[in-house]
Amino acid sequence: MLLERERRQRIITMEAQRGWRTMNRTRLVSQLHQLGVRPGSVLIVHSSYRAIRPVEGGPSEVIEALLEAVGHDGTLVMPSMTDWSDDEVFDPNVTPCLGMGIIADTFWRRPGVLRSDSPHSFAAYGPHAEEITAPHPPDIPHGPDSPVGRVYDLDGDILLLGVDHRANTTIHLAEFLAGVPYRVPKHCTVLQNGVPVRVDYGEIDHCCQNFTLVGEWLEKHGLERRGQVGNALCRLVSSRALVETVVRELKSDPFRFLCRPGTGCATCDEAWRSVEVVS
Repeated sequence: MLLERERRQRIITMEAQRGWRTMNRTRLVSQLHQLGVRPGSVLIVHSSYRAIRPVEGGPSEVIEALLEAVGHDGTLVMPSMTDWSDDEVFDPNVTPCLGMGIIADTFWRRPGVLRSDSPHSFAAYGPHAEEITAPHPPDIPHGPDSPVGRVYDLDGDILLLGVDHRANTTIHLAEFLAGVPYRVPKHCTVLQNGVPVRVDYGEIDHCCQNFTLVGEWLEKHGLERRGQVGNALCRLVSSRALVETVVRELKSDPFRFLCRPGTGCATCDEAWRSVEVVS
């Protein structure tokens, strides 16, 4: 925890030295409400502090602003998975949240926040936190019985703070519901009766670069709100609206998100090969 505090203080000091205009919590809450964040809502947040900064109090103050924006009756949700080795057991009490940004990695450490016990973990705080972070199957990472699936059932919203839809995990739920045929071989390690066990599965995975198409689809139908929070362009959309839009698009072409074969994208090439194996 000492190292975490030192890292956050270095960020705040660097921002002050560069002379950037600093936002405070009151301003952030006002911007969030102007964007459309509703008190009492269930809100998944994907974020980049680098895009939002500088903020008085650093990443922790962004979290406080989000909590204030949804209010006591709202539930705040963030990704809490990690780039940790797939051969190591995920421990929700100590495994860092790597690759999701400093706001997400700060959030799960906050007192009272619940974190799901899964390599595909999410963290949540609020009335629906226990329901959202309940155990979920590791072999279907982002299906209906997962944190993003549960937020969808709760008619929650998705907030992209300084990131675009390439960071939007809920799109994988839409891919699952649309029945896309690609499944990349993956594995993870989980505890079963106190013993580490390897679980092999096929994950809906690719480079995700074409997730940017989702913003175009949503904008075309007037389903996405855009505005500034901190110093970043941000997006807000209903989980159900997003999933229904993406499913409709994928039903007409289930390969919309994959880079074409042979264009140099190794991740998408692997997804294409998985279709050939199944066929």
